Amino acid sequence: MAEYYLTTAIDYANGDPHLGHAFEKIGADIIARYHRMLGDEVWFLIGMDEHGQKVAQTAADRGLTPQQLVDEVAETFQAMWRRLSISNNQFIRTTSPAHKSGVQALIERIFEKSPDDFYEKSYAGWYCVGCEAFKQENEIVDGQCILHPTRTLEWVEERNWFFRLSAYRDFLLEHFDAHPDFLQPESRRNEILSLLRQGLDDVSASRARFGWGVPFPRPTSDGETQTTYVWFDALPNYLTATGFPGAQGPAHWPAQLHVIGKDITRFHAVIWPAMLRAAGLALPERIWAHGFVQLGGERFSKSAGVKLELGEAIDRFGPDAFRYFLMREVPFDADGNFSWERFEERYTSDLANGYGNLASRTIAMIEKYRGGVVPAWRSNVASTADNDDVAAYLVAMDGFLLHEALRAVFRNVAGANEYVDRQAPWKLAKDAGASDLLDETLSTLARKLAIQTVLLAPFMPAKAQSVWEQLGAPGDVRAQRLGTLDALDPGGWKVTRGAPLFPRDVVATP
Repeated sequence: MAEYYLTTAIDYANGDPHLGHAFEKIGADIIARYHRMLGDEVWFLIGMDEHGQKVAQTAADRGLTPQQLVDEVAETFQAMWRRLSISNNQFIRTTSPAHKSGVQALIERIFEKSPDDFYEKSYAGWYCVGCEAFKQENEIVDGQCILHPTRTLEWVEERNWFFRLSAYRDFLLEHFDAHPDFLQPESRRNEILSLLRQGLDDVSASRARFGWGVPFPRPTSDGETQTTYVWFDALPNYLTATGFPGAQGPAHWPAQLHVIGKDITRFHAVIWPAMLRAAGLALPERIWAHGFVQLGGERFSKSAGVKLELGEAIDRFGPDAFRYFLMREVPFDADGNFSWERFEERYTSDLANGYGNLASRTIAMIEKYRGGVVPAWRSNVASTADNDDVAAYLVAMDGFLLHEALRAVFRNVAGANEYVDRQAPWKLAKDAGASDLLDETLSTLARKLAIQTVLLAPFMPAKAQSVWEQLGAPGDVRAQRLGTLDALDPGGWKVTRGAPLFPRDVVATP
């Protein structure tokens, strides 16, 4: 059993969860569930980034203390993740005492291991509160941050602690060369390699005249106590969640995978590895930077008025259908679009008329023609497609191409529905000499449906469990092991017809 420590970016606590948050959490949850079904010992971390100027400003606008705001927002996020069946093992908050002490311990360790890497410097530049970052000229268009065009950039002049990021350019280039899978997909890797080849600027590690954050453990030379810059506070959550600097808990560093959005790739693939190297600690094994979910070609943005109510989207067809649609429609390695029209099309064609219809007709025919007991199964030509589609699914899942994994499953669903029409069990049932062929057909269909259900369990956990139970399969579908699917034998299972999985009487597209 291999350990698999998986994280997502911690969400910034200045608003409600939105579609982009959900896309990342669902994708990471599917990866976590998949690895559990491989037999790995998974630790899945999510959480909240609760410090920074933007949080303080939002709290002030609402007449709350920052702590009151983040407590409220954290509960809202956790309720949403419960609703979406996110199977995280841990929810970290950067306002927790353990995290704060861990951040300070990491900074002190860098002072100890790499004493020249922190230094004082007076700095002046444009600061984007939306990004919680100083912006370079190539990140500013018409005087605005390219990621937050509705926010006003602030001109900041202060003396801070700086981190000597420039010293880690060659190390990072060598690490990328030695570990081709360190940052994926390839488009993100190429972007960061281009950045590294241009050279790196040192980055601020503290902020003056701002108190909502982790106190930087050392004062400046004039005795001023500063606050740890938000990224030096947020990024270490992956490490402090393991119990650092004390004894490690259930999660063991290094992480096997960081799942993040492409807009924060530089922080995770450049600054974070450099911090860890400076502290003499191992780097994460892989970073996956997914793209954006867009609405009509535009990135979701509360400030720009491009938004969609997450709760409304989930309500439309239920959490599992929502999980399926996002992962099927939006590639996990690129940008993709959300639309109500496509949601309804996918729901109807893939779920109601595809998988749901196959489950309904298979179980109904086993009840009608064989008293509800699945006939004995023997390998046959129809199983070849199952083997091919399972293999394609595993390759796609290992490469985090979740949309391709679903493509393989629903290719199998379509093939199974074609098999029903081709075999015509309703005709075989009328032919006394075709009893053996009817048994073979029904057991083959039950096995195909069972395999599909196992493969869909990471994507649609509740619906998959429902089908598993209707098939009369033993135990929990989550307990099945993907490595032993070729031995799956449904013979003797007692099926029970249930309510329609994906009712067709849904509300019209708004």
